[in-house]
Amino acid sequence: MKPHRFALTPGEPAGIGPDLCLMLALHAQPHILIAVTNSGLLTERAAQLSLAVTPLEVTPAAWPDKPAPAGVLYVWNTPLAAQVVAGQLNPANAGFVLETLTRAAQGCIAGDFAGMITAPVHKGVINEGGVAFSGHTEFLADLTATPQVVMMLATGDLRVALVTTHLPLREVADSITSERLERVIRILHADLVSKFGIASPRILICGLNPHAGEGGHLGHEEIDIIVPTLQRLRLKGLDLRGPLPADTLFTPKYLEHCDAVLAMYHDQGLPVLKYKGFGAAVNVTLGLPIIRTSVDHGTALDLAGTGRIDTGSLRVALETAYQMAETQP
Repeated sequence: MKPHRFALTPGEPAGIGPDLCLMLALHAQPHILIAVTNSGLLTERAAQLSLAVTPLEVTPAAWPDKPAPAGVLYVWNTPLAAQVVAGQLNPANAGFVLETLTRAAQGCIAGDFAGMITAPVHKGVINEGGVAFSGHTEFLADLTATPQVVMMLATGDLRVALVTTHLPLREVADSITSERLERVIRILHADLVSKFGIASPRILICGLNPHAGEGGHLGHEEIDIIVPTLQRLRLKGLDLRGPLPADTLFTPKYLEHCDAVLAMYHDQGLPVLKYKGFGAAVNVTLGLPIIRTSVDHGTALDLAGTGRIDTGSLRVALETAYQMAETQP
């Protein structure tokens, strides 16, 4: 099978992203990985970590056609604005971080890459650098002119997608409209088919309120919004179960018969997933015209340059991107 080419963005240069990429390069990969970052940064971090990894610069004019051997990491060299010290944020490099994401995403759109895998960025320091930035997901949605994206985390056989993401709890109920819920469900269903190769996805839907509203005694969102939306989509052929109480949905009785769970808000679904697989989970952005997977953790500035890190989540992010690419025509 011919190997695919993927872009790998190490994210915040002062964090553990560069370390993760270098540690990954100690082992040969089945596909062609190109780190979109600064080659000098990788050389310095490899020396700091005493890793026998050599950055090898490549360019769009002559992409490699086979995976790098163990100990070599292909790099699309991207200029830094300031020197990087492991563990010390520098707002001057905000533009550098965004340039790596832009190069990777545009490369995916152009067909140079089958997908992109992202290590963590630091939202705060990018904003301090004078660039309004709310996260990878929103940045890539704007860059690809995608009106609606869906966050989904996965570990093992559990996939959890979200109707709302980073909102104060007080605002969640007002944000769950029939229109939004339908858009999210359609994106989730479509990408389970097209990017995961699941012909007829079975999706479990969480209720918003305790006991899924208990017939209106604990809230009316299920009766007024969620149930009518699910009924309408079922008539169009979607296999949707629920709304079900979130406190019992995440049990083997239900999970063994589903392909994904849709939670109404961030902390309804993700604590369960992270308890099951923290450090071995992947964040997938659904709805984009490209494949994008990411780690499930942050920049861990205190661990940068120490070598005391686990590459598990990045390995899962890579494997998931590989599998998704295999389902594409």
